[in-house]
Amino acid sequence: MEITKTEKLRKKLHEIIYEADTPFGKLFDLILLLLIIISIVAVMLESVASIRLVYGKELAIIEWIITVFFTLEYIGRVIAVKKPLKYIFSFYGIIDLLATLPTYVDLLFPGLHFLVSLRAVRLLRIFRILKLVHFVGASNQLVYALKKSRLKIAVFLFSVIVLCIILGTIMYMIEGPESGFTSIPMSIYWTIVTLTTVGFGDITPVTPFGQFVSMIIMILGYGIIAVPTGLVTAEFMSKGRTVHENTQVCPNCSADHHRDDAKYCYHCGHTL
Repeated sequence: MEITKTEKLRKKLHEIIYEADTPFGKLFDLILLLLIIISIVAVMLESVASIRLVYGKELAIIEWIITVFFTLEYIGRVIAVKKPLKYIFSFYGIIDLLATLPTYVDLLFPGLHFLVSLRAVRLLRIFRILKLVHFVGASNQLVYALKKSRLKIAVFLFSVIVLCIILGTIMYMIEGPESGFTSIPMSIYWTIVTLTTVGFGDITPVTPFGQFVSMIIMILGYGIIAVPTGLVTAEFMSKGRTVHENTQVCPNCSADHHRDDAKYCYHCGHTL
């Protein structure tokens, strides 16, 4: 079956836009990352009144040039795949769209322009460019560990909430309104701030017994912080070894995270 010129163009476009293993693909992604950084810096500078007053027009021109590039890139990503909706509703597809829209939306609703800072999320693509996709595999392990330990963490958090209510009530009884503990909710707020070792200092116990209880709460805080970390770590270590993945994205179904030695898509069987 002869491949049409349209199919050849789509395949070449897919190779450049979606693959980071080829020279052109890597160059495209590096240019993309550079433009993302420039765009974010431009938005940050525009938020400074003195800079906006002098260079506002130049910054606006830069933003529109980058926005046009992102628009063409988004259209190219949609065209390059056989199932556009798969990309459009994917994580990166939604992020790419949100990173492009703010400049256009600002024309209709002034003041929303600074939403372009969402483009910072697109910097996640650097994992694919720098061949650090095994870190993406590690992040998948972390997500798995969080899911497996979610019930234990939920029970733990519920216990912490109950403990904060009890200790907050005790501190309200000990200190009272004259020390700033004007109500039980305010005392619970102080307990949470102290237990998490944040310590704003807006409310402080003044009685010796109250200070003694606060010392116990502070010490408990260090132990409580370690518990969820241990739960997730235990699940993380039990997940097993990481399988190294490449940057290839299936041109048929847009599935990614393929093994380095994969020749066919694990999802649809299409040749990679």
